[in-house]
Amino acid sequence: MLKSHGMAEVLDAVELLTSELVTNVYLHAKSPASLRLTALGQGRLRVGVWDSHPYIPAPFARPPGDRVSPAAEGGVGGRGLFLVQEFADAWGGWSLGDGLLDRGSGKLLWFEMGRKH
Repeated sequence: MLKSHGMAEVLDAVELLTSELVTNVYLHAKSPASLRLTALGQGRLRVGVWDSHPYIPAPFARPPGDRVSPAAEGGVGGRGLFLVQEFADAWGGWSLGDGLLDRGSGKLLWFEMGRKH
């Protein structure tokens, strides 16, 4: 899909970051999930991952520009969200309510990337 939209140069990064978000749902939220790719125009793509757990992790819960530290050397986890802030052009998260009780709530984490010039 990205190749046909002239975004082949960001394909690897989009796949990596999408994999990180989906893996976090699997490991931490252990809930139903949904993935959505949205073409925003002008060569921009938004990837959103919804799950029914309400917790929004950093850097998604922090103001734009507020960054998380890299994972400890030798650690087995903690690199995925750091990668999002390093490679994505923008990112964020929205709380959709208490997903533990309300159907269709939880959170949406997203990142955006555009063609590199």
